[in-house]
Parts: sequence; C-alpha cells; structure tokens
Amino acid sequence: MSCDVKMEISVDTLQLILGQTSVEQGNVPDEILLLAKAIDDPYCLPFIIEELDELEIGDEKMFRFALLRVQIDSELRMNEDIQMHQRRRYVAQVIEKMIFGELLIEIGAPFMD
Repeated sequence: MSCDVKMEISVDTLQLILGQTSVEQGNVPDEILLLAKAIDDPYCLPFIIEELDELEIGDEKMFRFALLRVQIDSELRMNEDIQMHQRRRYVAQVIEKMIFGELLIEIGAPFMD
C-alpha cells in the first residue's frame, strides 16, 4: 500500500485533533495537517516518518493533547470499527513515542501510583 499525498483530510479528524467543533482548514498548522493525514490514512505512516522526525512543532503541549485525543477517541469507539480505531490509536502512539519518547497514558497501565 502507498500513501495518497493528495488525499483530502477529514474535517471530523481535524475537529478531533484540535478539540474544536468549528475548524477552517486554512488556519490549521502544518504539523496538525500532517498528523491528520496519518490518522486518516494509517498506511501513510511508513512514508512520512522522516517528515515527522524533522517536524518543528509550534506548540508541543497542544500537539501532545491532539495525540491524546485521538487515542481516547479510538478507545471509546473501538466497538464501532475495531480495525480502523486500532490503526488510528497505533499511529497516534507511534508518533507520540517518536516525538516525545514516551506515552502520556498507556491503556492497561496504572495512571497514578
């Protein structure tokens, strides 16, 4: 499988990533667009890892919360389409580990000691 570089990014995905109900694609930072592309098409991930590695993130806290929202949403919707949501969660976790070195939360791991 290959990555469709001209793929349309879902408004629903942008809303989830940004945590907003109203999103104008023209005002979305490039790092968020790249994340949305990977979330919408998980098979793109192997083709954009260098781009992700070189990513200059303007607001690291916002980006990490975007990754966290995808993971939470995927867990909550897992029964709707298990394969799709497992892939989305996996992509968000891989990107979080690449950029931040660890996961903020891990499913099944104790949240607090």
